Amino acid sequence: MNHPSPDTRRAERRIALSFGVSMVSGFALLGVYLAGGQTQVEAVLLAISLGGIGAGIIVWSQRLLPNDLHVEPRHPAADPASTAVRDIVAEERAITRRSLLIRALGGAFAGLAAALAIPVLSLGPAPGRSLFQTPWRRGLRMVGLDGQPIKASDVPVGGIVTGFPEGVPGSADGQTLLIRVGPGLLRLAADRMAWAPDGYVAYSKLCTHAGCPVGLYRSVEHRLICPCHQSTFDVLDGAQPVFGPASRPLPQLPIRIEADGTIVALGDFTDTVGPGFWNMHDG
Repeated sequence: MNHPSPDTRRAERRIALSFGVSMVSGFALLGVYLAGGQTQVEAVLLAISLGGIGAGIIVWSQRLLPNDLHVEPRHPAADPASTAVRDIVAEERAITRRSLLIRALGGAFAGLAAALAIPVLSLGPAPGRSLFQTPWRRGLRMVGLDGQPIKASDVPVGGIVTGFPEGVPGSADGQTLLIRVGPGLLRLAADRMAWAPDGYVAYSKLCTHAGCPVGLYRSVEHRLICPCHQSTFDVLDGAQPVFGPASRPLPQLPIRIEADGTIVALGDFTDTVGPGFWNMHDG
């Protein structure tokens, strides 16, 4: 049995050291990130982790892989394989016997994988149902930006006010347009007509195209207009888009009028507010 030469042993030690340094650097990088992070330190550790793998592979290919040029003489087809070919096969099989180096390489890649996990961890927690819900809940009164309840008497026929869920005035996704139209003008489905008592109807203020506030109201035409891209919605027909890039109607907020004249929500909006996104279909 042939024993490896001193040069081969030194090369193996250098390779193992390179892979070991790479592994330690990768896990150290993950530890620095979990401890609070330091951009400069993380960059140095990532460079060491990648450099260790690269240096080890270079030494392995130059010192341990067979690089000699072999010329095989022509033999009759029945002759056995040449000695040169057998030597090459033996040298290549010797590579697979270097279990220490293979384990070291696996550890280096594990450290690199730990370092590359940082971008995934940086994405933060999954949004869950937060993208599909607003602060509106059944029984919450509609209030103004000052937190005071809005009453039906505050909105004349053809008038419009911006309201918010009680307890969160100024809520970005809860901002709502309360509009009062003349009797008998609304053309809503029967179930949604019950959510618009006495001609008072409430829609999300967020445009379903790009999320801009829909702040313009043409009372004569009963049209809501988004100033960003001119998407136009028909108030009488469930805020269906009639012009512009928006493809979804403004979600309706089911409401009722209390005996004291305050406006109370019967639940959240009928659909997801704002622009479309992943896991959501327009139409």
